[in-house]
Amino acid sequence: MNGSTGVGSVLMVTNPLSGHGRGQAAGAVAAARLRARGVTVTEVCGTSAAESVRLVRDRLTGDAAPDVVVCAGGDGLVCITLQALAGTGVPLGLVPGGTGNDLARELGVPQDDPISAADIVLGGTVRAIDLGAADAAAPEGGSSESGTAGIGFGIPGPIRFATVAGTGFDARVTLRANLMRFPRGRLRYTFAAVRELAGRLAVPYRLELSGVPGQSVNSVVETEAVMVAVGNTRTYGGGMLICPDAMVDDGLLEVTVVGAMSRRDMVRLLPALSAGKRVDHPALSRYRAAAVELRAPGAPVTADGEPVGMLPTTFRALPGALPVLVP
Repeated sequence: MNGSTGVGSVLMVTNPLSGHGRGQAAGAVAAARLRARGVTVTEVCGTSAAESVRLVRDRLTGDAAPDVVVCAGGDGLVCITLQALAGTGVPLGLVPGGTGNDLARELGVPQDDPISAADIVLGGTVRAIDLGAADAAAPEGGSSESGTAGIGFGIPGPIRFATVAGTGFDARVTLRANLMRFPRGRLRYTFAAVRELAGRLAVPYRLELSGVPGQSVNSVVETEAVMVAVGNTRTYGGGMLICPDAMVDDGLLEVTVVGAMSRRDMVRLLPALSAGKRVDHPALSRYRAAAVELRAPGAPVTADGEPVGMLPTTFRALPGALPVLVP
């Protein structure tokens, strides 16, 4: 699908909350660019994750399916859209407008430049990338002290994600930050992290890894850990390098275990991660596998920054599951 001749219609998904309005503004600029090039643009904007999934799914059925689905927003909006888009064969286009934009960063789609992003939709290269799938347990009662909303996508089965799934401490930080209205931007996550540091850090984790390169049997790891991140891409949260060796098209997930450490060490670790630096610490362990089952008491799960349930959860790599338009 190189060149504008292959794209006649676009479904653009927006969310007025993405990037505190930046996503919707970027979408308007990109839509104007696409229409000026003769492309029919249909816009959808759900009031909830479940409604957005339904609206996208409805547009993808029948003869009027678009040539491309474009997300004008951040990683959370991409995650919502994936629940309807994955498996259809329709390519995804990105117009970054969220807080983190980690998938766009990973794929080289420019941020703060919706015209260039629209031009990639028109003339980019289709690249098949992996997705992750998280089959999580729903929290009892549908909520927790950290604000887990449960599975809110309105679909049965595993939740697909494009960047990183977090469990434990980082998931609690994300969920707390999502509930905060001040401060704005990434500083919310710093404030949320400070609050979460006051609570219990390490809990007993059990990891069962399957499809480990070079191994014919599953590996089981039991350890005390603050958090475990499962990465399809290297970064999340706006460039935090949590899974530095993850590759988006190798059919594997990178699993980063942050083992038990003192609050002082956590306070030192978090700024380095936030700055996008590779962090090596005796308490950090990394694994690569096609699938991993995680168990830990009372640990919430997020994927692409969206709440999806609680542990136990099985994560699987879905090789080549999503065509994406890239430069």
